[in-house]
Amino acid sequence: MLEQIYNHFNDIVAAILFVIGFSNLLFQKNLIKKIIGINIMDVSIYLLLASQGYISGRIAPILTDGSENAVTYINPIPSGLVLTGIVVSVSVTALMLSMTVRLYRKYKTLDLDEILMKVRREKEESEK
Repeated sequence: MLEQIYNHFNDIVAAILFVIGFSNLLFQKNLIKKIIGINIMDVSIYLLLASQGYISGRIAPILTDGSENAVTYINPIPSGLVLTGIVVSVSVTALMLSMTVRLYRKYKTLDLDEILMKVRREKEESEK
């Protein structure tokens, strides 16, 4: 039992991180805390991808010693996906934070429920 847990430790940690991020996304009202939850979920996916791409006893796929045998190297595709995901994640986080700043400047709060109430009030006033 302990050996199975040890063999899948990275997968378990990734699942726990994903649940923490998802629950943070669902239960927090503050927009900054929701963004942090999304980032925690991103990190859990990167951990899962990186751990699935690693093969014990193999080296990074950089041809330095002249060995072209694929058995000596790890799979580079998950690493490339993780790097691409990090770039996309940073861009999305920057966009979310900039929109959060704009929302705060307009509504003077980061509470999502208050923002929605103010938006509805503005909509009702504009319809009159």
